[in-house]
Amino acid sequence: MKRLSSAVETDLSKPSSTTEGNYDLITFLERYRTSFNGLTLIFSLFFTITLSAQQPQKKYVLVIHGGAGTILKSQMTPEKEKGYTDALNEALEKGSAILNQGGSALDAVEASVRILEDNPLFNAGKGAVFTNEGKNELDASIMNGKTLAAGAIAGVTTIKNPISTARAVMEKSPHVMMTGRGAEQFAKEQGQEIMDPSYFYTEDRWKGLQRAKQDDAETIIVDSITKQSLLKQPENKDYKYGTVGAVALDQHGNLAAATSTGGMTNKKFGRIGDSPIIGAGTYANNKTVAISGTGWGEYFIRLVMAKTISDMMEFGKMKLKPAADEMIMKRLPALGGDGGLIAVDKDGNIAMPFCTEGMYRGYVKEGGKKVVLIYK
Repeated sequence: MKRLSSAVETDLSKPSSTTEGNYDLITFLERYRTSFNGLTLIFSLFFTITLSAQQPQKKYVLVIHGGAGTILKSQMTPEKEKGYTDALNEALEKGSAILNQGGSALDAVEASVRILEDNPLFNAGKGAVFTNEGKNELDASIMNGKTLAAGAIAGVTTIKNPISTARAVMEKSPHVMMTGRGAEQFAKEQGQEIMDPSYFYTEDRWKGLQRAKQDDAETIIVDSITKQSLLKQPENKDYKYGTVGAVALDQHGNLAAATSTGGMTNKKFGRIGDSPIIGAGTYANNKTVAISGTGWGEYFIRLVMAKTISDMMEFGKMKLKPAADEMIMKRLPALGGDGGLIAVDKDGNIAMPFCTEGMYRGYVKEGGKKVVLIYK
């Protein structure tokens, strides 16, 4: 009995061959499941990484300018050049961050222009030039290429960031353009930042006004032989005018343009240039192009500069570069004007032509590499 009992105990304490087989199968399946989960995770990560590498980042483009004129490296101090370069880079960084996150072209151009309006180096906002009466009168406009909606203000003296008020005109009123005190009242009601006019004073711009007055006094001469006025304002090519602007194409395929300026030094009688004129200094249309101009505004208005380029592209089937070059490099100087512009078309191609010695400009595309240029 003891021997039988001992055998039974031995059999019970030790699994049968069938039971052993079941244990081995369970162990195998458990190990296989663990390995399978690991392989699944590895393949999943590999697929995700591969897919990301194969899908390029969605296209976006931002182009900015800070004015065109007689900008010579020989006349630029290293400190001032760095100041301009840093400011342009900051504006590009601000706008491109919005585009990189999938934000709108409208938000990007407004944000970029606000940076330049707040910098006294540029003739817009804080750095605006003085009128003949010693005031700072500001103009700005913005346009949505998707809807062709637009907003503009002109002749304002108290609005810190005119470009934002121009956008408010576009989005929060039934109008396209407002001027003077009415625009300022509208800005106040919309919660725009209002400043005392003294905020816009800068010593460099005040000295510029004194130089312009002296030059005008010296050139108001009528040639006794030709009977032609010598008031061609050659000083325009240096310190008399300037503008800032931005154009963008966002990841959704929408275009936008924005322009802001203090106008022309020593301007009189409420003069308004091309910057707040939709179709002249600013234009955007998703079918074609977004443009912001800078230069002698009277000629940009007469040429309907920005809209003409868009029409050359839409109806004349021209590419952006030849259309922009035709207007800036040929037709503008042929009339006696000068200046430049920035543009981006619906496919992300850019143009930055100018017929002056230089133009503060820069651009950035998807990938984030910024390019800033000043001279020819």
